Amino acid sequence: MEMDEAATDWVVGVDVGGTFTDFYAFERSSKTIRVHKTPSTPDNPAKAIIAGLEHLGQSGAVPLEAVTRLAHGTTVATNALIQRKGGTVAVVTTRGFRDLLEIGRQVRPRMYDLKADYPPPLAKREHRFEITERIGAAGEVVTPLDESEIDALVEQIRDIGAQACAVCLLFAYANAEHEQRIGEILRARLPDVAISLSSEVQPEFREFERFSTTLLNTYLQPVLNSYMSHLESELARLSPDAHVGINQSSGGLMSIERARSFPIRTALSGPAAGAMGAIHVAELADRPDIITLDMGGTSADVALIRNHETDLSFERDVAGFPVRLPMVDINTVGAGGGSIAWFDRDGLLKVGPLSAGAVPGPACYGRGGTEPTVTDANAVLGRLSVRGLLDGAMTLDVDASREAIRPLAEQMGFTVEKTAQGILGIVTANMMRAIRAISVERGHDPRDCTLMPFGGAGPLHANAVARALGIREVLVPFSPGILCAQGLVVADLKEDFVRSHRVALTPESLSSLQASLDDLVEEAHLWFDHEQVDPAQRRLQISLDMRYIGQNFELRVPLDIDESSPKLPGSEALHAAFFRAHEANYGFHNPDDAVEAVNLRMTARGELPSLPTPQAPENASQRPEPVERRPVWFEADEADSTPIYRRVDLAPGCRIEGPAVIDQFDATTLVYPGDVARVDESLSLILELAQ
Repeated sequence: MEMDEAATDWVVGVDVGGTFTDFYAFERSSKTIRVHKTPSTPDNPAKAIIAGLEHLGQSGAVPLEAVTRLAHGTTVATNALIQRKGGTVAVVTTRGFRDLLEIGRQVRPRMYDLKADYPPPLAKREHRFEITERIGAAGEVVTPLDESEIDALVEQIRDIGAQACAVCLLFAYANAEHEQRIGEILRARLPDVAISLSSEVQPEFREFERFSTTLLNTYLQPVLNSYMSHLESELARLSPDAHVGINQSSGGLMSIERARSFPIRTALSGPAAGAMGAIHVAELADRPDIITLDMGGTSADVALIRNHETDLSFERDVAGFPVRLPMVDINTVGAGGGSIAWFDRDGLLKVGPLSAGAVPGPACYGRGGTEPTVTDANAVLGRLSVRGLLDGAMTLDVDASREAIRPLAEQMGFTVEKTAQGILGIVTANMMRAIRAISVERGHDPRDCTLMPFGGAGPLHANAVARALGIREVLVPFSPGILCAQGLVVADLKEDFVRSHRVALTPESLSSLQASLDDLVEEAHLWFDHEQVDPAQRRLQISLDMRYIGQNFELRVPLDIDESSPKLPGSEALHAAFFRAHEANYGFHNPDDAVEAVNLRMTARGELPSLPTPQAPENASQRPEPVERRPVWFEADEADSTPIYRRVDLAPGCRIEGPAVIDQFDATTLVYPGDVARVDESLSLILELAQ
């Protein structure tokens, strides 16, 4: 498609993955799409981002000076936690609670492994300091803050060379006065030390989870601050007029300034972007209930989306550490294109979780990899183009794949092709179990959903996964390998607020709950003003965490309210909403038991202009001709002579009967014998699986 000289409103999404960094650029007025992939640079992810943008600019694909918005999904926080490459941190806590971070919940990480232990705290015991103060459970001051101890505290923090400091006081969610005072003094006395207050990071009850989340945030601040500063300066050089947004784990963009202050919110940034992109594609294709399968180079992420909405989880482990923040409810399994096949001590063949990653990568990449991977298995079976990936820019050495798999085949007494099929069968079973965990095990039938595969390897495996689960329809987005980057382009600005307010749910308690809601509304509008969100684009979503009195855990219950004047419904309506949620989650409810409110939550959303449906490629046809034929192994013992189509040649209304392989720049889709593929008006590829 020729560049429109009047095209001046480009938005760009950049997603950093374990193997590739993906770019999705869209120009609003001309509906022009540009996609690009470049190998990731794990040592410094910003290198790949800058290199990719420079390529788009220098090739003439995207005029960088015309980029008005750039959204970024980052894995820097997750990698820093996994590799323990954060900053040197100090912790300030209430006297007597220095060891709370190590005591935790006293629950074994593995029930039947008596030797397994949680990772040690990110702050050494000698780096955790106590101060005299005490707030009570109701927010009352039990022991006043002894400010005379702060001078010694400042020197202790300075002496250990702390780059950041977490202030975690008991019951600070109920009364943040002491935390705020300590933070004020530390920020004035130690201007080069990043300070995180638990009452700012997540003012919510459950001390251990709040302390852990705040410490993780503190640990990541030096790393993210350095990364964001470098990225911000480089982006300002390339696209000076672009507004930069960083994706959050809950799905939604925040400013670089907020990302520096709250880096823990980016822990699942990339997978959340995939969920946002999937919802956008599902809306265009009119498929409200979908199961996503985001299969990249190192892992596969799955999520359940119902009525175009994804569930949020408020208790997740990231790299073994508990995090109490809203995150898109995603289940991850070590099943990616780079997952390595190996024999365990029991003599059984396993696939993953160890991955060849970007370096050296699968054997067929020709970068020094020798281990047999899922990508090598696909190459051996003829499922990947001999021209290679990225429209031939990355050639594949199929002979290297065969040699990598041959030792496994000889050990099992199979042919190389049969062994490759076995590798793919194992990785399919791994992904199927991950999907069952977010569907069947929660009372949802996956057969009622459409499977949406994306990521570089998702469409290659979607058919096998769908068949194993009894799913009859697969929806492949127009740019499946770039969907996480596309999700960043369609994401809105977002901020989450919470106020812990534990009270029995009675008509008399509603006034105090309403007062807390009024406070949250005020906070939300201050955020809207700071982010310069137009009043017409402001949206508020409110939910209440409720439980039966005596239960340990609560349910999040969304509330339908008037956004212009948010008021809580009556006590009876709140009880009814909770009963419906309890029935849906547990299969029963008791209308006679007392109910209590625990947390009040609000999501403020600044809607950004939506993207129109992209135009079909200029030369697309409803009756395309295959570009070649080649032998491809599906499930039979012999290869089928299979026509190969290019995705850009397929126009809306096109219908292809399997077997077929559909190649495109960022992914490969398999159409099994007996199945039918058709293109809808949103340019999505719909696979109808044979009964």
